[in-house]
Amino acid sequence: MRSPYLSFPLCRLQMLEAICKHWEGPISLALYLSDAEAQQFLRYAQGSEVLMGRGNVGYHVVYKEGQFYPVNLLRNVAMQQVNTNYMFLSDIDFLPMYGLYEYLRKSVVQLDMANTKKALVVPAFETLRYRLSFPKSKAELLSQLDMGTLFTFRYHVWTKGHAPTNFAKWRTATTPYKVLWEADFEPYVMVKRDSPEYDRRFVGFGWNKVAHIMELDAQEYEFVVLPNAYMIHMPHAPSFDITKFRSNKQYRVCLKTLKEEFQQNMSRRFGFAALKYMTAENNS
Repeated sequence: MRSPYLSFPLCRLQMLEAICKHWEGPISLALYLSDAEAQQFLRYAQGSEVLMGRGNVGYHVVYKEGQFYPVNLLRNVAMQQVNTNYMFLSDIDFLPMYGLYEYLRKSVVQLDMANTKKALVVPAFETLRYRLSFPKSKAELLSQLDMGTLFTFRYHVWTKGHAPTNFAKWRTATTPYKVLWEADFEPYVMVKRDSPEYDRRFVGFGWNKVAHIMELDAQEYEFVVLPNAYMIHMPHAPSFDITKFRSNKQYRVCLKTLKEEFQQNMSRRFGFAALKYMTAENNS
């Protein structure tokens, strides 16, 4: 069994039913809500035939406090409540392919996850269309990719985040393949339940997943890309935090300071092995 965590603000609520239709497995869900929003969510869930029909979705409310969205705290809350042996780490804006749950179950056995330290990478794509004919197979996805209906995730604005996945190789791959960590890599992965948590110092936008993937690499996890798995990011209005990142110089300065602090911590913990993270950051 494997259980994805999901964390999201109330404005993404409409995605939850769609995700439940794509993923039949257990879900551990963290919600960041005020008291009033928690009541609103409760009414929404009780009125939803899809959500009320599920007995394997756990809802974990974190009440709003402060001005920043504590994304990694939410991820950790959802992870801590997972009661399966493995967890697929996802976000609310993504729809997993149909059948991904069973595919991951089989991959656990095929890749001997129980006896190895692996992070299974699910390649991420995106669409700019609010109405999408969701691809039912890899062949359909590749067709939509060639037609320009889909793109590799963040291709236009942040190529480095998913470039190591090697989408060119994935197009024709029929067996899982290993990839190496590179600076700013932030794939969506399935790992064992006891894998490292996210660094909760990262709030709002920027480096929240990058730091986690760096931690996995430092702890000698292998990154293995699954040849027949995919997920698609659905469009939504820009978040408050990404708007602040883009418009506020002080926000970016604070993030840079936090990144440096994180890297210094990595150097203290992992010594010489962490040198590559410092070098990669200086060259990026």
